[in-house]
Amino acid sequence: MSERKAIGAIELRPVGVEVPEGRPAPSGLRRLWARNKLAVCSGLGVLLIWGLSIAAPLLPLPNPNAIDLPNRLAPLGTPGHPLGTDEFGRDLLSRLIWGGRVSITVGLIAVALALSLGAGIGLLAGFFRGPLDTLLMRVIDVMMAFPYILLAIAVLATLGPGLMNTMLALGIAGTPYYARLVRGSVLAVREKEFIEAARALGAGALRIMVRHVGPNIVGPVIVAASLDVGWMIMAAAGMSFLGLGAQPPTAEWGIMLSNGIKYVRVAPHLSILPGLAIFLVVLALNLFGDGLREALDPKLARPLR
Repeated sequence: MSERKAIGAIELRPVGVEVPEGRPAPSGLRRLWARNKLAVCSGLGVLLIWGLSIAAPLLPLPNPNAIDLPNRLAPLGTPGHPLGTDEFGRDLLSRLIWGGRVSITVGLIAVALALSLGAGIGLLAGFFRGPLDTLLMRVIDVMMAFPYILLAIAVLATLGPGLMNTMLALGIAGTPYYARLVRGSVLAVREKEFIEAARALGAGALRIMVRHVGPNIVGPVIVAASLDVGWMIMAAAGMSFLGLGAQPPTAEWGIMLSNGIKYVRVAPHLSILPGLAIFLVVLALNLFGDGLREALDPKLARPLR
């Protein structure tokens, strides 16, 4: 009689994952592709758009800041300007691609900054507890008392408008989100048996945090960051729309949207195109983040078909 059929034998399988007989459980990426191909395609679409915008200097595009007043407000399908031109005769296709280079990069850097600050604070507060936890969390509570956008605007008002200051302001305003998330994850992990075993073997606090606690909380953090990039892109566009972010003549989706509002009656494509670009990128990022969360947490997963 085989071991599997033996009386009292127990076979353990991941929750929510049907593993074929004789095959190992699929990895996170394979689960993501098997269950949610739309999420994978969305992530690849964002990478394609970002890669296209990064390669903008190598593409045969007009100068995004070149003014051509005789061709101002050209409609869609104009020869030489497939997406038309803006109020200064600048090519909209070129500005959209160059604008993606700025908008997506700002979102990624802002999330990286918020994640770095918040993860450091949450890791220290959750691991050491005591007075340090109380002090750090009270600072986070004060920051969370302000609405996100108002806190970012307050930081920008102190630093002054500009692209770099926008990234810094959004990163600071987004720090409490990651600090709370990481602290909660650390509190759930720090009392596990393998942490106690590491302490008993003489491992120091830094080694335990880096080698044992960090890898066990990275899943929720990655999912949160992937979902947060879209929000950061919208927030950066909003700052630019208000005149606090990137400054003219920089090609950026928020600035393009703000300028296009003035001509919405005579040239609606000036505001529709950058707004559509923001919508599609944020939607794709949210779809990818939801799929990634499902892949990394088998309890939320649908059975494989």
